[in-house]
Amino acid sequence: MEIKKNYINGKWVESETGRTLDILNPATGEVIGVVTHSSAVDAERAIQAAKTAFYQTREWRDMDAQTRADILLKIADLMEARADELARTDTLDNGKPLRESEGDISDAIHCYRYYAGLVGAPEGSTYQVNQGFGKMHSYEVREPIGVVAQITPWNYPLLMTAWKLAPALAAGNCVVFKPSDLSPLSTVMQFEIFEQAGLPAGTANLVLGSGTEVGVAFSSSMDVDMITFTGSTAVGQDIMKRAACNVKKIGLELGGKSPLVIFADCNLDAAVEWAMIGFLFNQGEVCSAVARMYVENSVKDEFVKKLVAKMEAMTIGNGLENPDIGPVITEKDMNRILGMIETAKSEGAKVLTGGYRYTEGDCAKGYFIKPTLLDCKQGMTPVREEIFGPVGTIVGFDTEAEAIALANDTEYGLAGAVFTENGAKALRVTTELRAGITWVNCCEPTFNQAPWGGYKMSGIGRELGVHGMEEYQETKQINIALEPGAPGWYVNG
Repeated sequence: MEIKKNYINGKWVESETGRTLDILNPATGEVIGVVTHSSAVDAERAIQAAKTAFYQTREWRDMDAQTRADILLKIADLMEARADELARTDTLDNGKPLRESEGDISDAIHCYRYYAGLVGAPEGSTYQVNQGFGKMHSYEVREPIGVVAQITPWNYPLLMTAWKLAPALAAGNCVVFKPSDLSPLSTVMQFEIFEQAGLPAGTANLVLGSGTEVGVAFSSSMDVDMITFTGSTAVGQDIMKRAACNVKKIGLELGGKSPLVIFADCNLDAAVEWAMIGFLFNQGEVCSAVARMYVENSVKDEFVKKLVAKMEAMTIGNGLENPDIGPVITEKDMNRILGMIETAKSEGAKVLTGGYRYTEGDCAKGYFIKPTLLDCKQGMTPVREEIFGPVGTIVGFDTEAEAIALANDTEYGLAGAVFTENGAKALRVTTELRAGITWVNCCEPTFNQAPWGGYKMSGIGRELGVHGMEEYQETKQINIALEPGAPGWYVNG
């Protein structure tokens, strides 16, 4: 099996360690790929390539806006030509149903096209300034930050790659990039497309390997000007500490424990359908999953009955066969999730459906969990801790104020959703929710044009939209004296 290599300074190279990593299909446990296993030495080589490309050769940084946009559009076109292959790769690598991977690839393609369109967009401002210094003109310009390190998770392999790379490249930065060591194969294909599209050497560099080696090297480097990371809060905290070495700019999209608030006056059938998307999409392996459901007590039993019936009818299987739900990412994660269900039961939670490993037919070979719903009390572990799997919790409430208090009773603040037919109530509750993304009568949609990010321990900064590009830019103030001479402030000067 061909070993997938690093891409550094425009060349495909193996790690200096000579080590490799096997990539497994979570539906079967079989090896589907082998990648080079990089070290801090490899990370440093990539950082120096990006540093040279940005500060010395400057080809991408100084490229005119139209040419840079054209290359991003070419990347999108080449991705579209390989869309079926990319989608199939993500499904094999991650386990998600093929139709979900196809949606991810489509979103990634449009992400590049969106940021290509922003390359030449108007930016900056001019200011009326203090006249005490004489006549002056003051304005701001946006500049690329420099060398940007990026680390992505395993749950959206190619889409998260696009979310980070497209705006960083559009802004004129040079990048060192590390995908998850669990699902890196489509990212390798992305860098093959970069090479084919003519991205200048050193502009985007790929380093395959573990976070404990490559990620630490990125965050600790004095030559990295910014680091962005999507993943667990604990790792994000470690990156923040290491990034203090040179006070590099940070972008973090971290954990979540998002609430779904269902009022009695909502369309209950629609709420059930959206709830399933909200906490079971991508096997529940979504940082913004609204797996913490609060249901008004007067309709709680009816909601549970409808939801359980839908969940028990779900098909489970290999993602290539387009079931309703596929496997979780690893055997270790499967056991962790099943352990949390056992913890919930020991705390008094009631399993309403699911709660066990699914092993029927060919599923015995993979890491499948029957979609699970737990009837809980607010303080229980599965209500407070991120599960990152196909598990949802139900807690009842009686008043709007109680629902808001329960929804905000978390250290996280990534997302939240409210279901009600009362527009004023929806506005009141979404205003009070301490979360970066809120939905009304829907769950989970994201858009390239709108900012994405959380409050509290769910992260720092925003991805996507205009804000997503601004994250990868510095703002410089320029002041120009319009008259010769100085204002003569010093009496004897």
